[in-house]
Amino acid sequence: MKRLLLFAPFLFIFSLGVPLYFGLQKDPQELPSVLIGKPVPNFQLPNLLEPRVTLSNKDIKIKKPYLLNVWATWCPACKIEHPLLNEISKAGFDIVGLNYKDDAIAAQQWLLNRGNPYEYNLYDAEGRLVIDLGVFGAPETFVVDAEGIIQYRHVGLVDRQVWEQQLKPRLEQLMKPSSLMDKVLAND
Repeated sequence: MKRLLLFAPFLFIFSLGVPLYFGLQKDPQELPSVLIGKPVPNFQLPNLLEPRVTLSNKDIKIKKPYLLNVWATWCPACKIEHPLLNEISKAGFDIVGLNYKDDAIAAQQWLLNRGNPYEYNLYDAEGRLVIDLGVFGAPETFVVDAEGIIQYRHVGLVDRQVWEQQLKPRLEQLMKPSSLMDKVLAND
């Protein structure tokens, strides 16, 4: 019995070490989201550029896959990714902006000075939609299909590598007619 007690500390350390080892192997940028495969949560938020206009899910009239980008003027990484978002938008990809707990006037000025890559820009002053999306902070970007279903989540900065290797291929795959046909056939 005393010999078994000698092995107890080793068993304890091993039982902690195995999950820690596998946890360290994961990419922190790929945080799982319970919303993958589910619609963008319902919302009613002011339009950042026209605060008297309220936007809801029904008002987002994008009929193809798009990016939903959470951003703020206080976010250093958002400043870095913004020029690339302008390029992505000019290349014909739609982006919906979700301005998060920001000063509306500062955010409007930001878009005036740096360009506006957003097809729609939601103003989430209280962070309600951000909480519903499970966002940890800005920036975060979601790939949303033409039916409004979240297909992918990227936490952190969108740089050229993230765009080329993760986001763009997913958007292009969702735009393929065969992808749409597969979804139709899967629903039958």
